[in-house]
Amino acid sequence: MNAHEQPSFTILEIQNLDVNYGGIQALEKINLTIQKGEVVTLIGANGAGKTTTLRAISKIVNPKSGEIIYSGRNITRRQVHEVVKLGIAHCPEGRRVLAKQTVFDNLLLGAYIRSNQAEIKADIQRQFEQFPRLAQRRNQLAGTLSGGEQQMLAIARALMSRPQLLLLDEPSLGLAPAIVREIFSIIENLRATGVTILLVEQNANLALQIADRGYVLEAGSITITGAASELISDERVKKAYLG
Repeated sequence: MNAHEQPSFTILEIQNLDVNYGGIQALEKINLTIQKGEVVTLIGANGAGKTTTLRAISKIVNPKSGEIIYSGRNITRRQVHEVVKLGIAHCPEGRRVLAKQTVFDNLLLGAYIRSNQAEIKADIQRQFEQFPRLAQRRNQLAGTLSGGEQQMLAIARALMSRPQLLLLDEPSLGLAPAIVREIFSIIENLRATGVTILLVEQNANLALQIADRGYVLEAGSITITGAASELISDERVKKAYLG
């Protein structure tokens, strides 16, 4: 279901967010909103602050100032595990699967905040239905999977916490075009199940094709924002990011 087919509800609001790394200002006065059920994409060059924005939301980094409001709650000062419990899952760049653990154990770990074993088991089964390749490799060590399979595992593991909001960082990085298409059709399926997605993706063209809206980040500031269909035909965006 697309965002416009349901009552509008702001699931995430970022207000005047500043983040510093050492002495460097990584984000400056970022303002951003996401409606429930939307796919919103952040596009920009390497080092523009896209990953930092996701890390600030999931509390891996703490902002210097500004506020992050999720489902009406101020989570600016919350801890990582609290944010996961509230319904935000972060699928990091570079996949970060536990190489020496099996596929099954990686999925189990994704549910660490949950306690109902029967539900966890049912959700693992659901991930195996959604990602048949992972089902075939359930007892294989994650480090022996192909890049595409590791990306599928990283997404499936993030979904094991039953998130309302999924932060996806560079899901297509380093993958063959056929695998990228597969990953993106998975993202579209997730949207159909009602998961809200904030997508950081170097392939801006692909990201804008499946997103509802987009924000362009340049040197830590948002410079352009609009419907994905507008951004795809915006001359500035075309010139800088769509090649």
